[in-house]
Amino acid sequence: EPLKQCMAWLHAYFCEPARTASLPMPAFHHPLLQRDSFTRQVLWTLLRDVKFGEAVSYKQLADLAGNSRAARAVGGAMRSNPIPIIIPCHRVICSSGQTGNYGGGNLMKEWLLSHE
Repeated sequence: EPLKQCMAWLHAYFCEPARTASLPMPAFHHPLLQRDSFTRQVLWTLLRDVKFGEAVSYKQLADLAGNSRAARAVGGAMRSNPIPIIIPCHRVICSSGQTGNYGGGNLMKEWLLSHE
């Protein structure tokens, strides 16, 4: 069932983006998302507070996660993200407006941002 739920969410994200808000989020069982850490806090904050079609800077996300001086640590959290797209690290950009780096490549990050 969790795999079907994840497949439905990903299908909606790519084919019917407006539907993602009404679907339950897939289950997260990765150990990184279970233990108490700043990375976990950042990833959950990103998932909860940065909505489809929005972008946030590394510094803004650090502020939202409770440590305004941790923009570099936010970058580390994005690199550690075990489920990109579902936890939308592509929505995190540089304060200058540049896209910054992305594990799937900068072209993929730009495509995901424009898709949204």
